[in-house]
Amino acid sequence: MSNGQIDFKFPKGGAMLIIIAVVGVIFFSKATVTIGSGEAGVLYKTFDGGVVTDEPALGEGFHLVAPWNKVIVYEVRQQELLEKMKVLSSNGLDIILEVTAWYQPDASQIGLLHQKKGQNYLDRVIKPSIRSAARSVVGRYTPEQIYSSKRDAIQDEIYVETKSILDKQFVQLNEVLVRDVTLPPTIKTAIEKKLKQEQEFLEYEFTIQKAQKEAERQRIDAEGKAAANRILNASLTENILKEKGIQATVELSKSANSKVIVIGSGKGGMPIILGNN
Repeated sequence: MSNGQIDFKFPKGGAMLIIIAVVGVIFFSKATVTIGSGEAGVLYKTFDGGVVTDEPALGEGFHLVAPWNKVIVYEVRQQELLEKMKVLSSNGLDIILEVTAWYQPDASQIGLLHQKKGQNYLDRVIKPSIRSAARSVVGRYTPEQIYSSKRDAIQDEIYVETKSILDKQFVQLNEVLVRDVTLPPTIKTAIEKKLKQEQEFLEYEFTIQKAQKEAERQRIDAEGKAAANRILNASLTENILKEKGIQATVELSKSANSKVIVIGSGKGGMPIILGNN
């Protein structure tokens, strides 16, 4: 101390310690990586062959890596692509197709995906694949089929064809949905008119078939009754009728009501019953 001032002497080797500490912090920050939820990391070894493709990708959590290496993070959860495209029907008419695809990287081959396709694999692989499949499939159908009866079939076929392409490109396709089909206004109007006429024809045909079935039912019912009457008439002989008449007369004679029975006065010798009721 001189003249009221304090002399501060930097510790011997202190500068070196600070440098080492700073280098250590930088080294540690460069040597660690945290992979978030729904993500995977591709390891790139700068001095040892580049992208690692023969080992599993780095999973979620904290990892230590050499500071001269890199980790490229990919989202591996399911993602959505909404694609609107113009395609041609089998007769060459323009169709606007709106399609949704659910996809995700194949986590077991994410190193190959990064090496062969890169992080922009959506534009490089998925979009061209689904457009190609959609054009191929829609080109097999007429606008009327696309608009009405074949929509589900078209959706399934686009999925199958797109999946067959992406399975070789390290991408997993989960589903394809045809959200909307837009036809030229004149074609749409013509199709709707035709479908309405077909529906009216089917309703008319149904009414005719219903009437025919009712007529057939009535004919069968009448034939059944006629057959029953023929059988009954064949079985009712004169003796049977007399016997039935005698039985009825006996039953009536047992009744408590006042009556007069004239024997043998009726048609065929049947009794006549006279009473006050």
